[in-house]
Amino acid sequence: MEWLEIAKIANTHGLKGELKLLASTDFPEERFKVGNEVYLESNGTYTPFTIGSYRKHKQFIMVTFKGMHHINDVEKYKGLKLYVQPEALQELGEHEYYYHEIIGCTVFDGEDEIGVVSEILETGANDVWTIKRPGKKDVLIPYIEQVVASIDVQEKRIQITPLPGLIEG
Repeated sequence: MEWLEIAKIANTHGLKGELKLLASTDFPEERFKVGNEVYLESNGTYTPFTIGSYRKHKQFIMVTFKGMHHINDVEKYKGLKLYVQPEALQELGEHEYYYHEIIGCTVFDGEDEIGVVSEILETGANDVWTIKRPGKKDVLIPYIEQVVASIDVQEKRIQITPLPGLIEG
């Protein structure tokens, strides 16, 4: 079974079992809705937890798990990641993609291979993709219509038209 990462547990918050998450999903309100089940991965084992509370705080998602009411219950989870099963995915509109569909795609400028998408950064205005290049500095590509010409998630191929000066050395 393929698991889809939705967050990393950054830290605990307060004494009542609240966790501070760095979300890696575009749908935090849906993923962390009270009553939803998420899976915590530790050493290859996926343990289900039910969301007890959810709120946003600055750039973090704050949640509690049902039945975990003290910092001592959750402190051991710091640094671990939360997942959902693929069946939990919803249909997206045209030209919308899940992070896991974009990360790992090879980026091309014409026939020239630039590198592979390794990370997606949320900037507010638009997402920015980190492109890992062998033997060179990473490149940041804005996910905007003027730059990203086409995406083929089946072929794991992205065609771009870089703006002048976007890709150097």
